[in-house]
Amino acid sequence: MTAGLDIGRRQTLAAALCLMVATASASAEPLAVTEVAPGVFVHQGAIAEPAPDNHGDTANMGFIVGDSGVAVIDTGGTPELGRRLREAIAARTDRKPVVVINTHMHPDHVFGNAAFSDVPITGHANLRDALAARQEVYRQRLADELGEDAAAGIAPVRVDRPVSEEVRIDLGNRIIVMTAYPTAHTNNDLTVFDRKTGTLFAGDLLFVDHLPAVDGNALGWLRVIDSLERVPAVRAVPGHGPAVVDWPGALDAERRYLTVLVEGVRRVLKAGGSIQDAVASVAEDERDRWLLFDAYNPRNVTATFAELEWE
Repeated sequence: MTAGLDIGRRQTLAAALCLMVATASASAEPLAVTEVAPGVFVHQGAIAEPAPDNHGDTANMGFIVGDSGVAVIDTGGTPELGRRLREAIAARTDRKPVVVINTHMHPDHVFGNAAFSDVPITGHANLRDALAARQEVYRQRLADELGEDAAAGIAPVRVDRPVSEEVRIDLGNRIIVMTAYPTAHTNNDLTVFDRKTGTLFAGDLLFVDHLPAVDGNALGWLRVIDSLERVPAVRAVPGHGPAVVDWPGALDAERRYLTVLVEGVRRVLKAGGSIQDAVASVAEDERDRWLLFDAYNPRNVTATFAELEWE
């Protein structure tokens, strides 16, 4: 009787362990990626605010495979997403990650760095200080949105190779070019250009479908767009939106919105209007052309009003 009971308990325990392992494996399965050009892979995030139903998976990320190693471009909004991205890399190639490149400081692009603690991190020369100033706020916001478990294990700020202008890396018969830009979407925006395929990872200097978010300087962003369109790419990976878009035509909608934003705020200022007047009216004609308009347009108007008030 006792032996039978012990066997039953062991069977129950074994079944429970199998269920736990299966559940863990399912939650950690590799991220889905699309090969947008030979050796260039992209995972498309949801166009949404981070929430339990999307697990914080709201930004595009990807990797480029060379003969001697892999460059990872952005790592997602949680350590778990970073682990799943690493699984996706392992599923596609036996080459190992040799560099993680963060296109800017926002948490949906960097918190997955925790899964790459053994890999050098590269970013804009301003990235470390900009992220250090906000990391705890970002971490707490993630915990509020997704729970403390999602925020557990977020890596301390680290930029092993800062980029102030342009840096090239050879992945093995594959040169990628990292370029740092003046203040635009943020004060620490960086792009990655794969010369072999003409693919540009534009980070959040390029939004498609998702309303652009001004966390830097709208006028500066318009100047950077003028510079960006001269990059000899044939396709681009936006920070938010489809996995890949044609280049440079994908810049047109973003340029239009930012121009409307700036001109609208200037009109309100010229008329002596308040910031509340600006928020209520500026860029309303753009509403139906973008997703997440109500989440971001009031912030953009507020930031641009402050930028232009003493122009």
